[in-house]
Amino acid sequence: MTQDKDKWLSIIGIGEDGLIELSPAARTIIDRATIIFGGSRHLAMLPDRLPNCRERLVWESPIELSVQKISRYRGKAVCLLASGDPLCYGIGVTILRRISIAEITIIPAPSAYSLACARLGWSLTCVELLSLCGRDPAYINGFFAPHVRLLILSADRHTPAIVARMLTNKGYGKSKITVLERMGGEGEKTIAGIANNWHTEDLDNLNTIAITCIPDTDTIPLSPVTGLPDNAYHHDGQLTKREIRSITLAALAPLPHQLLWDVGAGCGSIAIEWLRSHPSCRAIAIEQNSSRRQYIADNAISLGVPHLQIVAGIAPDALQELPQPDTIFIGGGATVPLLLETCWNALPQGGRLVVNAVTIESELKLLQWQEKYGGELIRIAIQRTESIGKFLGWKAMSPVTQWSVLKKTVLNSYQ
Repeated sequence: MTQDKDKWLSIIGIGEDGLIELSPAARTIIDRATIIFGGSRHLAMLPDRLPNCRERLVWESPIELSVQKISRYRGKAVCLLASGDPLCYGIGVTILRRISIAEITIIPAPSAYSLACARLGWSLTCVELLSLCGRDPAYINGFFAPHVRLLILSADRHTPAIVARMLTNKGYGKSKITVLERMGGEGEKTIAGIANNWHTEDLDNLNTIAITCIPDTDTIPLSPVTGLPDNAYHHDGQLTKREIRSITLAALAPLPHQLLWDVGAGCGSIAIEWLRSHPSCRAIAIEQNSSRRQYIADNAISLGVPHLQIVAGIAPDALQELPQPDTIFIGGGATVPLLLETCWNALPQGGRLVVNAVTIESELKLLQWQEKYGGELIRIAIQRTESIGKFLGWKAMSPVTQWSVLKKTVLNSYQ
C-alpha cells in the first residue's frame, strides 16, 4: 500500500495484541509518523523509540481539544491510534467531521463487535450494535425486545451492572448477559450471568456486553413501530391517543436524519415515537407546562430516546431561535395568533406540516389554510368499547380533523 502525498493524516486501528498483528502498511505509517496521538493504553504498546516520531500526545478531555490540535498539524505526518475499527463508534467518525477523507488514510482492525461475534458464534448482521461510551444508558431502553441480541460497548466496568438493572426493571430480568473483556489480548476474559442475578463488579474498564433479551412471563413487549399503548406513557390526560397517534405518525412520515418540531408536545408521545422510528431522527418538544415537561423527560428516558430536546415556552415565541425543522406537528392551538404563520415560514421547501384540531374554530382555520396551500384534510373518528352494565357498548372519542401538507413554494409570510 502506498500513501497519497496529500494524505498527511493516518488513523490506524489497533487491537489488544498491539503492533504484532498490524499489516506492513500500518506499521510503515507508524514508523514514518512524526506526531502520534493515542490513548495511554495505545501509546504504551509502541516501542520506546520510533524512527521519525517527535511527539507522542495523549487524547485530551474533551476530545475536541485534541481534534483542534490535530488540524494545526496539517501537512505533517500525523498518525492517530484507535481501538479496533476507527469508524465504528470510534475517533475516525469525529475526525471526519473536521477533516476531509481526501486527506486521511484509515486502516482498521477488527471491531469489538466482530471479535465478540466470533467468540459467541453470532452473525453480525443479526445483532443490534450499540454504544454507551459517552451516552445516556437510557438509550438502550428502546432496543429491548424478545430474543433480540444486543452488543454494547461499555463506558467502563460499571456499565454491565447498570445494563443488568435496566433489563430487570423493564421486565427482561431473565436475559442472558456475557461480558467480554480485553478481547484479542493476553488478558482476555469472559463472564456470563443472568440480568436479575448479576452481582459481578470486579470487571475491566475495557469490556463489551453481549445480551440475549428474554422477557419475564408477565412482560408485554413494546413494538418498535408507532402506536405504543397509551399506558406506556406518564401523562395528565394531555396525550394523543394510540389510534390518532398512529395515523398522525403516518402523516408525519419520519425519515432518517430529519428534525421534527412537536409544538405543544403534551407528554411527548409524537416526538418520542418519531425518534423511535430511526436512530438518526431528531426531535424538539416545545411545551409551556412544567409538569408536562417532566412527563416528556420521564417518557423519553423510559422509551429509549433520552436525546429528545425539550424546550420550555409558549409558541410561537418559543420557536424563534430553534434550528430549521424538516417537519412540524401542531397537536393543538391552531387558532393561536401567528402560530401557523410562524411554523409555515420556518419550514424549508419540501417541508411537511401536520396539524390536528378538535374544535370548530380550529377546523375553520385549517379549512382556510387548506384552500390556500392545498394538502389533505381528513377527519378521524374512533370508537372504543365500554361496559354498559353486563354488556359492551361503543363510546366515541372526540373526532380529530387533521391537515397534512407539503410546502411546495417558499413564501415569506402568510397573506
